[in-house]
Amino acid sequence: MESIPLMKPDIQEEDIQAVVSVLRSGMLVQGSKVLELENGIKSVVQTPYCSAVSNGTASLHLALHALGVGLDDEVIVPAFSYIATANVVELVKATCVFVDIDEKTFTIDTEKIEAAITPKTKAIIPVHEFGLCANMERLMEIAKKNNLFVIEDAACALGASQNGKMAGNFGDFGSFSLHPRKAITSGEGGLLTTSIEDLDHKIKTFRNHGLSPTSVPMDFIEAGFNYRMTDFQAALVNSQLNRLPEIIQRKQKLASLYLGLIKNPVVVLPQVPLGFEHTWQTYHLLIDSHQHRNALMAYLKNNNIFTNYGAQCIPAMTYYKNKYKINSAVEHPNAWAAYTRGLALPLYERLTESQINYIANHVNNFNPHAN
Repeated sequence: MESIPLMKPDIQEEDIQAVVSVLRSGMLVQGSKVLELENGIKSVVQTPYCSAVSNGTASLHLALHALGVGLDDEVIVPAFSYIATANVVELVKATCVFVDIDEKTFTIDTEKIEAAITPKTKAIIPVHEFGLCANMERLMEIAKKNNLFVIEDAACALGASQNGKMAGNFGDFGSFSLHPRKAITSGEGGLLTTSIEDLDHKIKTFRNHGLSPTSVPMDFIEAGFNYRMTDFQAALVNSQLNRLPEIIQRKQKLASLYLGLIKNPVVVLPQVPLGFEHTWQTYHLLIDSHQHRNALMAYLKNNNIFTNYGAQCIPAMTYYKNKYKINSAVEHPNAWAAYTRGLALPLYERLTESQINYIANHVNNFNPHAN
């Protein structure tokens, strides 16, 4: 069996030609293709506003900046996520307050949020980890009760939903990534959705050096950033966006095959709560111990199957450990377990069913006492 990577973007000829067309036009910066992308995403997420930006981290940063989150404010974030979720809080000079995750879904444990709220708490950033929505219905109840902003980190979850409502359509903002590991990609790119007109105006101002998107003649009304997306990046995504429903359906089928095939007793399979639509950006397993996880990763690599850690236990990373002095294994045991015992299996739309069988067979054949 040839090597099976963790992820492989499905860039088709029509996607390449869409980019070539823009390159030949000479109109490369933010323009009509970016506007087309924003309109397409509004249709998917079912929000009235969307802004395309340079990357998913930029979209989170812009959201915090637009909401005025800064020094002396606290922001609640899950203890298990990609590092960017917390980094943006640090960039606006606010304080991260880490909350443990639910061990079954890998998303923030909503039953532990209220205990983390203080008079300084200004916002919550729930993460739709691996393409599964956090429990947004419960989280929004908590946020409204405590007058908190909500920024959905939906980097992995374009097309996900909870009880029919789309990820990115619950909070003040929904932030998406277009990194190559996502369902559709521009290489680097981000999207920020909202249902609030004033917030959308702020984002479109801040992403473009503080230039008002409506003033004539042009006027710079804020000190902003250069977080624009290029038109050739947008064209690449627009072409793929037409296939998004089929991409999600394919990944759901492959995930269901894993679910039915993997039977190794050292493995805990991911779960999807009733009413949730999972997009399966990542198929994340939990192994019974750290040592067995590492051994399984090595065993799979020896058989040309490439895996990786799913995400980080953020307060255990050097910067955060030094700053916040948190013992993650004690204070966030589920996040610590997901980090030290979790691994991501290959999952992408061009993965074949025979490759899924090959991977599942090797997971099943793994014996931690023999391998």
